[in-house]
Amino acid sequence: MNILILGATGFVGSYLMERAIAQGHNVLGTQYNPTIDSRDYAAFQDKLVRCDIRYREQVDAVIKQNRPDIIYLLAAQSFPALSWSVPIETLDTNVLGTANVYESIRASGIDPVVVVACSSAEYGEVAAEDIPVKESHPLRPLHPYGVSKVATELLALQYWTNANIRSVCARIFNTTGPRKTGDVCADFTNRVVRIEAGQIPPVLRVGNLHTHRAITDVRDLIRALELLAQHGVPGEVYNISGAKTYQMQELVDLVIAGSRVPFTVEVDSTLLRPSDEKVIFGDSSRLISATGWQQSVPLNDTVADMLAYWRKSLNVSNGGR
Repeated sequence: MNILILGATGFVGSYLMERAIAQGHNVLGTQYNPTIDSRDYAAFQDKLVRCDIRYREQVDAVIKQNRPDIIYLLAAQSFPALSWSVPIETLDTNVLGTANVYESIRASGIDPVVVVACSSAEYGEVAAEDIPVKESHPLRPLHPYGVSKVATELLALQYWTNANIRSVCARIFNTTGPRKTGDVCADFTNRVVRIEAGQIPPVLRVGNLHTHRAITDVRDLIRALELLAQHGVPGEVYNISGAKTYQMQELVDLVIAGSRVPFTVEVDSTLLRPSDEKVIFGDSSRLISATGWQQSVPLNDTVADMLAYWRKSLNVSNGGR
């Protein structure tokens, strides 16, 4: 099977690449502004081509090269907090880039399944009585990234309706794991390992610890995406969410338990966002019904694996300092 992974040097894309290669598929991945360490994609560097989805001719070239049966559309400006600083770049990449991908597919004459990485950020603030949130809930994003993902999803569904391009949209909730950067789990675990190494003072500076998040390990997420490529209904939207929520204080407690040295925790006002959803938790029953997906990696294992990843990546010995 021919598989094209747009955004293969991103966090999720790198895991999908590894899985697809291990399964014996003919895999092509794209890279542009990687968000993971180059060491984490060195093993499949020979299966990567450079492609900025903002440029139609580059997308045309990779689709012509691979003629994919499955496309995972992961290429994006994927950091919600960053979107406040670069809203135009976020919209340009995520919205116009998506349109370029679909126009290239339409012009190519192929008939792939397109699994589109959408986001729980599309929902925005959700009332307590509507949690866990269902796919039918109104979309009211709170930042430019969320707006861009609403547009991405609507484009995907429009191309299914009007051009019969088989689009399956995955509204991905908080996902983390080794290689991740730019989320609270990655930030906490990275800084604790640097504290262990004596690189920074023994203080973990944190933002709002009162929010609640359902958290999924990346290894569970990629199984969900693979199952949607096989069993997802074109034109349908699926939440991919952890089965329970954790208050951010609980995450801090797990990191404290996994640390090799003591440290203090202090709230830093500069880490507080202009707006922040109190609870992010999705109802994944539609996904489970369609595919049989279940979570298998508990959060304590995820945190332990992330600490181990940073110790290896930062070359921190077992002795801490």
